[in-house]
Amino acid sequence: MVEKASSSITINADKAAIMAVIADFEAYPEWSTAIKQVTVDEVGDDGRGTQATFTLDAGVLKDTYTLAYTWSGDDQVEWTLVKGTTMRSQEGSYELAESGGVTEVTYRLAVDLKVPMLGMFKRKAEKMIMDTALKGLKKRVESA
Repeated sequence: MVEKASSSITINADKAAIMAVIADFEAYPEWSTAIKQVTVDEVGDDGRGTQATFTLDAGVLKDTYTLAYTWSGDDQVEWTLVKGTTMRSQEGSYELAESGGVTEVTYRLAVDLKVPMLGMFKRKAEKMIMDTALKGLKKRVESA
């Protein structure tokens, strides 16, 4: 079983504004430094991407991979790995809980690699990916 890591941040915006930024995959390289390129492969009836291919460079973890997305309105988005070069599996989610115009965003991530990597390095890479993504998301949403 792959261990799932999580991290949270509070953003001064409502869920809809935050989820709009999360759903704009092609803009990720502008605010998530580890993501170098994104292509939306499939779009659902709601206009949100249901499958996207990413190029990642997070130092010790580099990959080109495709994720499938399931959207639950502006409350949550979950994803799973369709295919990857160095990843065997990836499961993740953003969960949003709004209270008074302020939203707590929780990012959960579990990655299993095809190549051996010491657990401490894998956890460090996951934490860096989550922290960078959450801080970038906060900055992007609050500066809009």
